[in-house]
Amino acid sequence: MPQYTPPVRDTRFVLEHVVGLSRYANVPGFAAATPDTVDAVLEEGGRFVAEVLFPINQSGDQEGCTRHADGSVTTPAGFKEAYEQFVESGWGTLSAPEAFGGQGMPHVVSTAFQEYMISANMAFAMYPGLAHGAIAALVAKGSPEQQEKYLPKMVSGEWGGTMNLTEPQCGTDLGLIRTRAEPQADGSYKITGTKIFISAGEHDLTDNIIHLVLAKTPGAPDSSKGISLFVVPKVMVNDDGSLGERNAVSCGSIEHKMGIHGNATCVLNYDGATGWLVGEEMKGLAAMFIMMNAARLGVGLQGLGVAETAYQNAVQYAEDRRQGRALTGAAEPGEKADTLFVHPDVRRMLMNGKAWLEGLRALCLWGALQVDLEHNAEDDAERQEAADLIGLLTPVIKGVGTDKGYAIATDAQQVYGGHGYIQEWGMEQYVRDARIAMIYEGTNGVQAMDLVGRKLAMNGGRAIQLFFKIVAQECAAAKSGPAADFATRLEKALSELQAATMWFMGNISNPNNIGAGAVPYMHLLGVVSVGLMWLRMAVAAAALKDAGEGDAAFLDAKLVTARFFAERVLPEAGAYRRQIEGGAEALMALPPEMFRAA
Repeated sequence: MPQYTPPVRDTRFVLEHVVGLSRYANVPGFAAATPDTVDAVLEEGGRFVAEVLFPINQSGDQEGCTRHADGSVTTPAGFKEAYEQFVESGWGTLSAPEAFGGQGMPHVVSTAFQEYMISANMAFAMYPGLAHGAIAALVAKGSPEQQEKYLPKMVSGEWGGTMNLTEPQCGTDLGLIRTRAEPQADGSYKITGTKIFISAGEHDLTDNIIHLVLAKTPGAPDSSKGISLFVVPKVMVNDDGSLGERNAVSCGSIEHKMGIHGNATCVLNYDGATGWLVGEEMKGLAAMFIMMNAARLGVGLQGLGVAETAYQNAVQYAEDRRQGRALTGAAEPGEKADTLFVHPDVRRMLMNGKAWLEGLRALCLWGALQVDLEHNAEDDAERQEAADLIGLLTPVIKGVGTDKGYAIATDAQQVYGGHGYIQEWGMEQYVRDARIAMIYEGTNGVQAMDLVGRKLAMNGGRAIQLFFKIVAQECAAAKSGPAADFATRLEKALSELQAATMWFMGNISNPNNIGAGAVPYMHLLGVVSVGLMWLRMAVAAAALKDAGEGDAAFLDAKLVTARFFAERVLPEAGAYRRQIEGGAEALMALPPEMFRAA
């Protein structure tokens, strides 16, 4: 049976030595994040997910959600009871605004808890996760009346939330949506259309679900410029806050999916459902992007979270399973075979997983810090820098985080050999669950195009230049210390990134050059970004070890893993640059018919 232990010690190390949480005590919202409080969130939150959510992960996958004849949906056994405990314990309110009943903790603290929740049960974690995105959109764009009516119970977890974008005829190209919004005399709208792939679209966990829906009003341009955003409750809310009649939105079916079976991914039919405009008419896409950006960071965290659990189980299996002998001779002559850990290729898969997971954890938490600083830093320049950094790195966290998360999950399955392919061992679920994260909230190819086609050139390249500066300065500072070799290697990877960026600037006359190089560039930036995190961790681990502080074995492991990343991952930067500089000619040369078998 699978197992999961929240990586509290590693999270604490990142928060202290990469994020530097204590340095931000004067930033609004951070005063409550005292070391004792953060430790309590990590310890108690980790215990909650391990004891309550993880035990229903495999059974929830096997049972799945059930749609009934009346269109209602029930979640797997144990989900409703677990959700009640989640709400009662206040875990969903950690970083929600205090004005609406939240605890107002920094986003970086709630991100640490969210990783644990995803690792324990990704399908379950998606229910409150979707609600958090809807909350963010209503906080930013909702009217005071909408905020007062919906947010307190969404924040408490009594009501859920969704985002409704995709339709049968359109996915990424939202300008093709056909859902209509007809204005009514009372200021409301009648929403009619079909939305597909709606995660948490219908379920039995909450009394109400607040849907945020993209639609077009009469006369609006038939493109993305004509999209508006509407709030459409599953159950109408009376003026006194009580629930009224059921709205005209229903679940037509549950999608039959590869993974995340415990989450109800629905086809939702809107048959003249009553909704209200959120923000300005025909400015809906900008409002929805608030949800989408929050979701993209959350999906990057899904890549990390699912892969962490798969990795932990692969480590345990490699310790227990005996197959063959070490290449250098029997490691344990008294046994009939050595454990899998003696084999270099098994070590390769596990070390690669460890290096990327710990680096991605640091990047996700550092990215969450930028979200906090973008909104709460007292200095205008600091807010702008944070906004630039998280804008640049969001496609990396989502795209690289989920690509690597899936690769690590499949490597973990590989460690099991044939048992990895058998359902009872649980590893195939992690591979199936991880796969969706590369697809939704914008496929990873779309993330890469957003990065190179939009983010690099914004404000004259201000964000990428800031990133170059940060990496260069930290490499220079580390060259005089014990992490000098790592800093030199990271500096080389940075030069590859800079050269690739300049190549794009010189070859934009053919837009296909941008498209052909987008994914390699995203991964190149990912290597350097995670490399920066590992430089910080190596510097901190060496300093603590020299001072005789901390767990010596843990710090030694950090330094060895940093060396692995330097020697085995950072060199990939050069290969990515050469792929980018290959351009689009060979990629685009063949006519479509030449791709066919006959």
